[in-house]
Amino acid sequence: MRLTKLGHSCIRLEADGRTLVIDPGTFSEDTAADGADAVLITHEHPDHADPEKLRGLLGARDDVTVWTNPALAETLSRDFPGRVRAVSAGERFEAAGFDVHVHGSEHALIRDGVPIVSNVGFLIDGLFHPGDAFTVPDEPVETLLLPVNAPWAKLNETLTQLSEIKPRRVHPIHDALLTDYGWAVYGGHTQQVSGDVGTDYERLKPGDTIDL
Repeated sequence: MRLTKLGHSCIRLEADGRTLVIDPGTFSEDTAADGADAVLITHEHPDHADPEKLRGLLGARDDVTVWTNPALAETLSRDFPGRVRAVSAGERFEAAGFDVHVHGSEHALIRDGVPIVSNVGFLIDGLFHPGDAFTVPDEPVETLLLPVNAPWAKLNETLTQLSEIKPRRVHPIHDALLTDYGWAVYGGHTQQVSGDVGTDYERLKPGDTIDL
């Protein structure tokens, strides 16, 4: 399975000629979803879901399916019935040939007064994308895509998630708001905790590709 880090929280997975894209939002490249056979969306916030991009993709190709939480699925499926499917925690499905397990149900708290929206995390052939949540799956995780910076994330909570999951490897995501100075701080702490729990740490920049 080949992984390409795109902007912010967007990831492209490729295997056997199939392409799966996760969270192609407004902070990721305009071409992030190009060529996707299937798209997974963790939640509705614009840095994870760009309705214009998704409608363009679904309108251009009738063989693409989107999986997301029930609230966002209801909105998108009005224009594309049967092409946008709602999934919830505990479900398992196949998307573009990838085996996907769903974990989690709610976005982490941003602040008092801001409604908590639905958020589903996806465990894909051992790789976990939690969206915007501190979900810890009840099954092994080989590769963790760890959100490192957000209005809803305190560093200690982020690193607690890492230490509880104890993946074989970790790659930071959700990083568009970080400057180089910020990366030195967040990356340093994440690398230290990774070493403490026996996890291989590697930062991927947008466009970087690795084979898992």
